[in-house]
Amino acid sequence: MSRKILLIYTGGTIGMAKNPETGSLVPFDLDHISKAIPELTLLPCQIHTISFEEPIDSSNMTPTLWVELALMIRNNYDLYDGFVVMHGSDTMAYTASMMSFLLDNLSKPVIFTGSQLPVGVLRTDAKENLISSIELASLTNQDGSAVITEVAIYFEYKLYRGNRTFKNSSSNFEAFYSPNYPDLAELGVEMKINTEALWPRGNGPLRFHQSINSNIAVIPLFPGFNENIIYKTLEAGTQGLILRTFGAGNAPNNFAFTESLKHCIDSGIPVINVSQCRMGSVNQNKYAAGRHLQDLGITSGKDSTIEAAITKMMFLLGQNLGSIEIANLFGKSLRGEISE
Repeated sequence: MSRKILLIYTGGTIGMAKNPETGSLVPFDLDHISKAIPELTLLPCQIHTISFEEPIDSSNMTPTLWVELALMIRNNYDLYDGFVVMHGSDTMAYTASMMSFLLDNLSKPVIFTGSQLPVGVLRTDAKENLISSIELASLTNQDGSAVITEVAIYFEYKLYRGNRTFKNSSSNFEAFYSPNYPDLAELGVEMKINTEALWPRGNGPLRFHQSINSNIAVIPLFPGFNENIIYKTLEAGTQGLILRTFGAGNAPNNFAFTESLKHCIDSGIPVINVSQCRMGSVNQNKYAAGRHLQDLGITSGKDSTIEAAITKMMFLLGQNLGSIEIANLFGKSLRGEISE
């Protein structure tokens, strides 16, 4: 029995085609996607399509649209065996990370893909990315269950865990990278699935969340950093703070900066420490420049990507949790977003 795959178009380069009259790029009609990519008819699955009412450039993605996308998946969850989301690459890692938190207990694949060149361009990467994403979403075990049961990103022959991935290049076809977690699959002459790296299949029904609190701030540190930025951020209503620190999670230990962080903690604001380095993990006990953050009550983000840390903070704040509980949950892997 062929698998039923729902293809969701949110916007982005992958769904654009050139208008022959004007030469400009416009979204193509998803109802005619098989004309743009005739190879899709060769796949052993049924493909249905749905789209945002107004497809967007991914730079315009918002928490409201995240919930809309999650609702699309939830409302169709029992009707389809897998989901492929066509999404602009610029914020794809943010959206994939947030979907991993909003869609809990998955037993079906949700695979994001996009392209660096539009589908209507001769050298496009859109065709391979989309065809392979649908093929991966259709994979089954011998018992008929889905092989992929998590939110993932497929780009340029590799499948990544969505909340472990970031956009690494604006000009190469290999646009994404997952430095702290192995690839879920690699597609060459053979399709190699890294079964040991896959997130386990959920038991029971999908658990859907839709509460997001985006009143957070992300502050990168730099030599000469002015601690007044932190105070101003709190005055603006920030309810969660993510510090982007140096190296293994280090920061200045001067009195003024320390006092600004102490003010956050005393005000009940959860503060999470995420390194500016894309590879490696925060270890606040490694150096004195990180240990004072630990002593203040700042939580290590471990080896989280900044995209996962931001969306996890928005998600946890949306659950109306206290700062201590949020800090505790940041130290735990909820959907495979950090190494424990």
